[in-house]
Amino acid sequence: MKKTHTLVHLLSKILAFIIRWILRSRYSVSIKGADIVQKNGPVLFLPNHQALTDPIILMSYVYKFSSVSPVISEKYYDVPIAKWYFRQIGAVRVSDLESGNRDTNVLKVITRSVYKGFKRNKNVVIYPAGQLAGHGYEKIFNKKSVYHIVNKIPDDVQIVGVRLTGLWGSMFSKARTPKSPDFFLQLLKGLLIVFANLIFFVPKRKVSLEFVDLTKTAKEQVLLGQKPFNLFLEEFFNVNGEEQALFLKHFFYSLSK
Repeated sequence: MKKTHTLVHLLSKILAFIIRWILRSRYSVSIKGADIVQKNGPVLFLPNHQALTDPIILMSYVYKFSSVSPVISEKYYDVPIAKWYFRQIGAVRVSDLESGNRDTNVLKVITRSVYKGFKRNKNVVIYPAGQLAGHGYEKIFNKKSVYHIVNKIPDDVQIVGVRLTGLWGSMFSKARTPKSPDFFLQLLKGLLIVFANLIFFVPKRKVSLEFVDLTKTAKEQVLLGQKPFNLFLEEFFNVNGEEQALFLKHFFYSLSK
């Protein structure tokens, strides 16, 4: 995880602004707890994972206040051009577990890289579940990465939980099929939908990003062991119960969804 250059940081700010502007055509995003994000790093962000687009939404809004280095699946990290940018911002590349790739060193790679980031005062975002949600609630199962990171996390690192809602039922989620959607195919479909709605008339999906300081509680829960710690995270993400899928219509002139 390398130190982010000033010009790269500026580029990230510009990209985040452009992405937020584009996202407004489809999503109406509300932010809760923004004051937590504005504090000086390092910060460990722990979000739930409803859809393939939520990392883009999260990153673009975090960059309004700060910078962040994400942990990214090789499936997206290795995309040409994007790979150069991910390297510049210090992103951590991990194996794609959904494809069946079982890199036995993935836990060591993640924890080592994240700790290096903290030493350089970097903010890091990592998904505790490590994969897309298969239901309207989050399940961590027996995932170990976040447990190991928090277990020996430096005292100056703030742990922030990110509760995201509103994307369950989108075409980027698993609400319609148990298999993860093809991101690039859905992205192309989404662009066509935007233009078919004359850009300004796209039916909007309401999305909420809530940032909560979990530092004290997470450090207490991690002492109880991996299973209780993962259950603690699940309870945080699922505090409002199972979210019902919202299949929003794609065209403003259509009666069907």
